[in-house]
Amino acid sequence: MSNPIVPTTTKDDVSIATSPYDESKKSLDVAHLESAPRAHHHTLEEIKELDEAALVLEEAGHVDYSIAEDRRVLRKIDLWVLTPMLIVYFLQQMDKSSVSYASVFNLQAETNLVGTQYAWLTSIVYVAQLVFQPLSSYALVKFPVGKWVLFNVFCWGACVACMGAAKDFGGLLTTRFFLGVFEATVAPSFIAITQMWWRRREQTYRTISWNASNGFASIFGPLIAFGVGHVNNPNILPYQGIFIFLGCLTVALTPVVGYMLPDNPTTARFLKNGNDRVIAIERLRSGNMGTENKTWKWPQFWETMRDVKTWLWALLLFLVACPSGGISAFGGLIVQGFGYDSFTTILFQMPFGGITVLSIAITSWVTNKIKLRFPVIAFMSLFPIAGAVTIRQLPRDNKGGLLAAYYMVSFLGCLQPLLYSWSNLNAAGHTKKVTNTAVLFIAQCVGNIVGPQVYKAEEKPYYYTGIAVDLGCWCALIFAILGTAAYLHYLNKQQEKRRLAAGRPGHVIDTSIMTLEEAEKHRQHQLATGQIELNTNEHAFEDSTDFQNMDFVYVL
Repeated sequence: MSNPIVPTTTKDDVSIATSPYDESKKSLDVAHLESAPRAHHHTLEEIKELDEAALVLEEAGHVDYSIAEDRRVLRKIDLWVLTPMLIVYFLQQMDKSSVSYASVFNLQAETNLVGTQYAWLTSIVYVAQLVFQPLSSYALVKFPVGKWVLFNVFCWGACVACMGAAKDFGGLLTTRFFLGVFEATVAPSFIAITQMWWRRREQTYRTISWNASNGFASIFGPLIAFGVGHVNNPNILPYQGIFIFLGCLTVALTPVVGYMLPDNPTTARFLKNGNDRVIAIERLRSGNMGTENKTWKWPQFWETMRDVKTWLWALLLFLVACPSGGISAFGGLIVQGFGYDSFTTILFQMPFGGITVLSIAITSWVTNKIKLRFPVIAFMSLFPIAGAVTIRQLPRDNKGGLLAAYYMVSFLGCLQPLLYSWSNLNAAGHTKKVTNTAVLFIAQCVGNIVGPQVYKAEEKPYYYTGIAVDLGCWCALIFAILGTAAYLHYLNKQQEKRRLAAGRPGHVIDTSIMTLEEAEKHRQHQLATGQIELNTNEHAFEDSTDFQNMDFVYVL
């Protein structure tokens, strides 16, 4: 394998690394070249083991690039990869929430729903996702991710449109089940795409961005429902019009997603100019996470199953998803129970989405600023706790206070994207990343199945049991977050011991969560003090797991 492609200094820009061929540092370069792996022709078995990106880098050889070029490629990635992700996640949330919008317009009465049948219209989506999650995870390894996402987006849009023809519980349940089947791949696919395209620091903002689409959907979804609800058509009831409009909107936007969303950095059309493709891949080296490998590796699968942090993430996601599932399904009915009519209730859902977007934006900035995730997530858990307690305690004639408390609960919207972002940063190896995501998503599905079921129809509009369960989850979440952070700290200490045993410096600064300027400043300091670690990140594209790669640093 040839030497890694590294950015160098130019007259007009500051560099973020130094080429091993730099004449000004011959002593450094010789050591690097002597320790670097030699180029050779790989056997079929070796190719299967390597990350696809490693083969592109080997073929490209040595390429210099600057910070300005790095940022130019990043802007292209954001435009062509992040934009369709935002569209898809926006559509998914609106389509999934369509039943909540319809509930405010007499869905239950028009379709003769009784007992827990309405709750099951939400839970069945996650039952389907739970059942089909293993197949979806396997498909992510075997199929091109862009085309796989496109297929599922079209199919679930058609399912939502078909819900407009459902007039009883059986029809609604069937279409909602297939909606869950096709939506099962979205979050796991997007986590894989995020890990495939962006540095670890950049992943936080991008994961937060596509999760923030949930908030925007919560703003525009009620507005669409408000408009469709006013359509006076004797042949189409308001709830039917909501399903038909949202489903057709998703189908109509499918070609846009298909045109923009690539499969991976090695084949993306928008990277065909110059060295853009090589830069897009090389810039990921510091994260030690690789991009993609189409070989399913059972050792990585079993390692994930034995990894304690896999189950810690699963617990965290369950504790967030259970309250989220309940509030998502019954939020409109809770507000309606404060004494508002259907149209006022649906409009009062819009600030809920706005607060979600705002809280996501602020917390993502704070986590990258302090370079810690766990204290921010634990702190944000306090807001829904306070809101839920207030809803239980305030009298029903205090509409303003109850509505304010409901909006405090809306801060729960930032918890799930923060957890996804945190977990994304702490696994490596393609099969391990996909499996880890699958376990997390299964836990999320279980939480979303349970969440609506604890809201009992006979307790309407107070829903004492549901709110009490939500409170318990948020309190337990804080303790689980602290435990997870302690375990990640322990793993970093173990990595330091491994490096020391290999005769290398134990403490390593994780430059993948720094800005480019911070990373360059750190590199210059290493050069000036003679502390630079030449072979750090040399295993980044070998599809190694975080346990196998001693250079991997866990993010707290």
